[in-house]
Amino acid sequence: MNILQALFFPPEQPGGVSSMIPYIQDRFIKMNWEMELFSLPKRVRGKGQEDIVFDTFDVKSYAGLPIVDKYLQTYRDYIWWTKRRITKSYDLIHAHHPIAGLVMKQLFPETPVLMTVHSSFERELALNGKIAEGGPEHRFLTSLYTELESKVDGMLTVSESFRQYLSPYLRQADQVKVIPNGFDEKRFRPVSHDNEIPQLITVCRLVPAKGLDILLHACAALKKRGHAFVLHIIGDGPIREQLEQLAVELDLYDEIIFYGYMLHPEEFMPFFDIFVLPSRAEAFGSVFAEAALCWLALVGTQVGGIAEQIDDGVNGLLVPSENPDALCDALEKLVTDPYYRYNMARSAWNKAKHDYSLQRVIHELKQVYTSQLQPPAKDALSPVDGE
Repeated sequence: MNILQALFFPPEQPGGVSSMIPYIQDRFIKMNWEMELFSLPKRVRGKGQEDIVFDTFDVKSYAGLPIVDKYLQTYRDYIWWTKRRITKSYDLIHAHHPIAGLVMKQLFPETPVLMTVHSSFERELALNGKIAEGGPEHRFLTSLYTELESKVDGMLTVSESFRQYLSPYLRQADQVKVIPNGFDEKRFRPVSHDNEIPQLITVCRLVPAKGLDILLHACAALKKRGHAFVLHIIGDGPIREQLEQLAVELDLYDEIIFYGYMLHPEEFMPFFDIFVLPSRAEAFGSVFAEAALCWLALVGTQVGGIAEQIDDGVNGLLVPSENPDALCDALEKLVTDPYYRYNMARSAWNKAKHDYSLQRVIHELKQVYTSQLQPPAKDALSPVDGE
């Protein structure tokens, strides 16, 4: 079987699906399956010129909206690049971005195309203040889910909560299969250490959707309660300067280190004690599973896939989003009690090892791929048909 994994971001990008798929490819190749990766390079911009027509809605009604126009140009660029780079046929194509899924089905209509929806671009834009929920850009982006359902041969997503999020935009949401992300355990090596001062770490893109303003306010309250700690922030983004200024205003300059972008934070993470990320929304939240595999105690918000990964009080702590006081209380429990922190981290590691192993993903994908390529069973002939 020869399978193409159609990404949007190049596989060398850190985090989430882009970093997971190469490990999936490696495992399948070891099982003697043929598998290749495909993505759109950053240098390919403004090349495509084709008109775009969707079956389930009129895309022309959204013309002139900058975000929509940029999205459609990227769609054209993906078509342009695909036509020039893919010169062979595949038994099956597994896409990991709406543009990739729709383009592949348009160009290779006879090839089965599966689509995994990993996240919601429209929700990220809304939380980051770029678009209004329910506005025209939001309607355009959510209309793509309906278009995907009408075009591709099967849809998957990464959490039950995200399937529920998709359900208003689909006719048969119950047909969407949930396969949570999986991680190669060999990438994550817990390191025995004893930090005299508890070390907190967060890894994310610095955008409003990640709730780092809430985290800084919680840390300011934690400091006022007399607790020593250091917060390490790994990642970069448009609000970094704003966050650095907020840290100064909250008198956290000596407690926070901003590292900026880091390609392999999992190599750094095992030396810390607590992973915390108060996201306002997450389809899955891969970084929580990664932190758990590094043997860190987890603190997250009761949103999306985070709440499916963390059983509050068992393998981590959950707090409401937008609540710095509750977040401070959770951090205080872990900062002040190393035995409690250790037990939480151990439970998180056990769950991640069991539920989010890459081997589980390989097994489930293998079943999906095989079933997709099996010919449909023929109905038994009736006596009349058989005469």
